[in-house]
Amino acid sequence: MASLKDLRNRIASVKSTQKITKAMQMVAAAKLRRAQEAAEAARPYAQRMDGVMANLASGMAGRAGAPALLAGTGNDQTHLVIVATADRGLCGGFNSSISRLAREHIYKLIREGKTVKIVTVGRKGRDALKRLFGEKFVKSYEFTGIRQIGFAQAEDISNYVLSAFEAGEFDVATIFFSKFVNVVTQIPTAQQLIPASLPAADEVAGVDLGGAIYDYEPDEAEILKDLLPRNLSIQIFKALLENVAGEFGAKMSAMDNATRNAGEMIKKLNITYNRSRQAMITKELIEIISGAEAL
Repeated sequence: MASLKDLRNRIASVKSTQKITKAMQMVAAAKLRRAQEAAEAARPYAQRMDGVMANLASGMAGRAGAPALLAGTGNDQTHLVIVATADRGLCGGFNSSISRLAREHIYKLIREGKTVKIVTVGRKGRDALKRLFGEKFVKSYEFTGIRQIGFAQAEDISNYVLSAFEAGEFDVATIFFSKFVNVVTQIPTAQQLIPASLPAADEVAGVDLGGAIYDYEPDEAEILKDLLPRNLSIQIFKALLENVAGEFGAKMSAMDNATRNAGEMIKKLNITYNRSRQAMITKELIEIISGAEAL
């Protein structure tokens, strides 16, 4: 049985840990509000961009000369997998759930005989996949020194993806991230970026053509040539913002659980400490009484 001193030290240690986890929960809650607002603000723009792109793409249906970012290369042998996670841990299963979804997709492609190349965004995704697929890594990004993710970071990733696609290094690009729903729910999501996966024009929320027919100047192909690279950056930016909000939501939930678990442990340790102390007092009393009777 642990001594009273050991129990006191352990109680003090758990109380110290509880203070840290409580502080981390409060910091995550403060950061979550800003991150959630940024993620929710980006969704309408991305949805409207989807609507514009879908409308333009419908005009290109059945016509030659569609941009490669929309039509693809005509092949799907080489896949670029972009895995976006957080740079830090202590956020429950947030990072592992994204890595698991990406890992299952990679294994599926390998079984089908496809060539896989991996780009990681965030240190945790890189560490989780490096042991299994280290030879397939082509690029890694970390944003540990950046206070707030901005469009510039998404554009850096987008520029690399575009240059690699134009160089013929892959045929299909897919990004894996976590869609933020609320503090306790983040959904690991896969979104195909190249060829652009667009809904039908009449299926996009907020887009109602009302039977109107648009005539574009310049033509759809020329407009898509300019908009498709921008749409790629926007979709990557949206994924990064969803990830940031999801990370802080998961961290807030994880630290709340850790704080409550520490409280439960302190209660149990206090009970053990009081019982041990009472047992020692009882033992000393028995020894005193026994000595008095012997005299």
